[in-house]
Amino acid sequence: MLPSPLFGMWYHPLYTDGIHPEARFPRDRYRRLLDRFRATDAHLAMHINQPQPIEKPLLLLAHEASYVDRFLAGKLTQKEEKRIGLTPWTPAMIERTLVLMGGAVEATEYAVMHGSMSGNMAGGTHHAHRDFGSGYCVFNDLAVCALHALENLGLERVAIVDFDVHQGDGTATILADEPRTCTISVHCESNFPFRKSVSDHDLPVPPESSDEVYLDAVRQALKICKAYVPDLILYQAGVDGLEADALGKLNVSRAGMRQRNRLVFETAESLNVPLVVFMGGGYAKPIDASLDAFYDLFTDAATWND
Repeated sequence: MLPSPLFGMWYHPLYTDGIHPEARFPRDRYRRLLDRFRATDAHLAMHINQPQPIEKPLLLLAHEASYVDRFLAGKLTQKEEKRIGLTPWTPAMIERTLVLMGGAVEATEYAVMHGSMSGNMAGGTHHAHRDFGSGYCVFNDLAVCALHALENLGLERVAIVDFDVHQGDGTATILADEPRTCTISVHCESNFPFRKSVSDHDLPVPPESSDEVYLDAVRQALKICKAYVPDLILYQAGVDGLEADALGKLNVSRAGMRQRNRLVFETAESLNVPLVVFMGGGYAKPIDASLDAFYDLFTDAATWND
């Protein structure tokens, strides 16, 4: 990669505060992860930025206009809000979503500009489809960033490498007819979404799989990524494949998750292309096991980028 500044990281207090305290989603994970960085020397290898809200034209790259307009006007139906799942809905949900998407876009621009690695300490919202949200995802940051890179940043080929335990179904459907992208998903074969979409490459693994089986699928996915020869890699780095995760159904260890990340970093380095890290899922109970893996993810990325 080209010489680059510190690892660029995007964070906003609304990542936590924009979600209702009574929501099932573990909203405190964002604030607690930032506290971990600041309690150690980890933050010294990062440039932590506060994002601006995404502009509407960028949302329209990947989403249907009437859905975007109804969300921005606060006019989603209760059924639509329930499908997204971040309920009870709060007045701050609109602004939270816009800054979360803004963080993804700004991280992508930073990585492309500097030929480096960057990350958004939220997002990986791969269950959002063109005209509806789902699975804690309002808009699809991976699809928006891929199309932004192609339409506005001068790139020609983008790979989306999705290693969250849940298939990136929304990303697959939004980009299904986009020849300039390659969607690759390694996920548990019997987990949400129960009706899978069709990615360019799907590599499902059986439930209860541990490090060996999971990492074999990861290596296969990264071999596909290398063969595609992208100009940019967008990495959905969910840690919900951990054994301790409440929703994952896999048995990957913390060490296995860390090895997975290093394989991705090695792939980007071998291709000499920028890489953007999207936080993805993590739902351990208590949340500490997820936070450990997220801490590894971003601190290792920052060290690798140095």
